[in-house]
Amino acid sequence: MSYDLLIKNGTVIDGSGAPRYRGDVAITDRKIVRIGRINEKAKQTIDAEGHIVAPGFVDGHTHMDAQIFWDPIGSCSCYHGVTSVVMGNCGFTLAPCRASEADLVFRNLERAEDIAREAMLAGINWRWESFPEYLDELDSLPKGINYSAYLGHSALRTYVMGARAFEEEATEDEIERMCQLTREALHAGAIGFTTSRSVNHETSDHKPVASRVANWQEVRRIVNTMGDAGAGIFEIAGEDHGHDPKRVREYHERLKSLAIESGVPITWGMFANKEAPEIWRSYMDLLDEVAEAGGRMFAQVHSRSLNVIFSFEAHTPFDGWDVWRDIRKLPLEEQHASLADPEFRARLVAAASGPSERHKRGGRTIMPPDWDFVFHMTDASAPGRSLADLAQEKGLPPVDMMIELALESDLKAMFRMPINNHDENDVIEMMKHPRSVVTFSDSGAHVSQIMDSSLQTNIFSQWVRDRQALTLEEAVRLVTFDTASQWGLHDRGLLRVGMAGDLAIFDPDTIAPNMPEVVHDLPAGATRLKQTARGFLATVVNGEILLQNNEHTGATPGQLMRSPLAH
Repeated sequence: MSYDLLIKNGTVIDGSGAPRYRGDVAITDRKIVRIGRINEKAKQTIDAEGHIVAPGFVDGHTHMDAQIFWDPIGSCSCYHGVTSVVMGNCGFTLAPCRASEADLVFRNLERAEDIAREAMLAGINWRWESFPEYLDELDSLPKGINYSAYLGHSALRTYVMGARAFEEEATEDEIERMCQLTREALHAGAIGFTTSRSVNHETSDHKPVASRVANWQEVRRIVNTMGDAGAGIFEIAGEDHGHDPKRVREYHERLKSLAIESGVPITWGMFANKEAPEIWRSYMDLLDEVAEAGGRMFAQVHSRSLNVIFSFEAHTPFDGWDVWRDIRKLPLEEQHASLADPEFRARLVAAASGPSERHKRGGRTIMPPDWDFVFHMTDASAPGRSLADLAQEKGLPPVDMMIELALESDLKAMFRMPINNHDENDVIEMMKHPRSVVTFSDSGAHVSQIMDSSLQTNIFSQWVRDRQALTLEEAVRLVTFDTASQWGLHDRGLLRVGMAGDLAIFDPDTIAPNMPEVVHDLPAGATRLKQTARGFLATVVNGEILLQNNEHTGATPGQLMRSPLAH
């Protein structure tokens, strides 16, 4: 017998959590057909000696809805062993939408997800209106990895209500129309429905995105529609009630009631924060409460701090401030010259050493960052030193230290500012919670500010090798079987005969994220952060080698993963 692809001499970690073993894996017609000692020939063979052979990693929280139209390989997720993603989170999707009203969708995405409008205009060929038509368009695109797609509330709302969606509550007829379109989307293959009620999600003119205008009854009706259909997951970017325990509890009760009455699995992202260090525990308690009451709910957690990344090549904390605004509009060569001028540099430092005068004139108070929590980033796997400490050593103001490091690196220096998950002990506790999944890369969004596509490789470099808080088997399970199972991707996430031929083949001693870099490879030359990884021998998708030594082979073996109602 001859196979399409044979992986020889590797150490198999199958995703289940079971102990590793030495074995070969054979794939034919996109499926795993044999595991064990295999002596037959294959059209292609990979010698995986010294490497782990694991299922391809699964990411349940991405925003590649626009990116898929111009980036067939699914970067940067694909560089980190990810072979399947779920997109359309937080209510942000491109369908349903009429081509003539695409600006309504762009209005939801442009600021909330930091996806440049000019990139979307240049990169998307709009050939759909309904959600089923959108899925058919996705199906026809060349894809390096596999995609599942949610129906997003903001797109659904603007399709039904037009511009009123940003200002008004829906009528009864409009809610019923949204429910009808949700049923249509589920039967076409949508994996579920998503919404956002987060104060962080705003339009470019600082107004709430469309989903935030909806009342809870509208959300409840749509989610119950999924329950009636017997399919779909509900993902929500939740309400922020800060330190008010009564309001937090009221929100939790609404979520719990919705999970129980609808029977729909509910999921949301959870981070810890130094300003409210115990809040996340109440959310984890909610997961157990819901399970005991007969509902299903799971949290999405991260593998490290959630960092905003600063760089003169992309953006700094002061781009909109007085003095800084003028220089930041210049080409980088001219910025370098201005930064090196002592007199002008002193003006920049003075402007950034207190509240922003420009924003104060507009009635807003914007402060400089807390320099104790801004770190010079020299290694993607290392914490780095704070600018406060570095500045004290040099006898400089912290912002002057940032400029100094930028000049020394020809403006390529990067600085990270954790905005969540400040305490590593909180992070690993959340990761190990039985009702959490380690995902939430946000790949495809916040592309010039945040780079979290590396959360999977970070698990292996930080929590397996450096901290030894997880075994290799535990780490693999977190990013394969656990994630695939929660989203119902039942032919992914395990190495078993009959499962899809998605594999991540890596060196456990070297797998790690590389440093991010600033690139301008989006349509219309828009800026994004790009991050690759090291330690990968090959990434296999549906039985074809997508990446070899993390270089694209030219293959596009990915597929659209539709929900069971579509079959």
